[in-house]
Amino acid sequence: MSTDVDTLREQMMDLQSQLAFQEDAVKSLDEALALQQQEILLLRRQLELLRQQQLEQSTQNEESNGSNPVDEKPPHY
Repeated sequence: MSTDVDTLREQMMDLQSQLAFQEDAVKSLDEALALQQQEILLLRRQLELLRQQQLEQSTQNEESNGSNPVDEKPPHY
C-alpha cells in the first residue's frame, strides 16, 4: 500500500515539474512574441518613411529634370 502512495507521489511531483517547465516555456515564448511584434511595427514605420522619401525624391527629380529618368536612354545608345 505504501508503494502505491509513493508511486503516486512521485508521479505527481513529475507532473508538477513538467507543468512548471511548460509555464516557463510559455512565458518565454510570450515575451519573444511581444518583442517581435514591436520590431515588426517599427520596421513597418521605417518602410513607410522610406516610401515617402522615395516618392518625394522622384517627384523632385521629375520637377527639376522635366523628364522621367526611366524614359531616358543610357549613354551608350
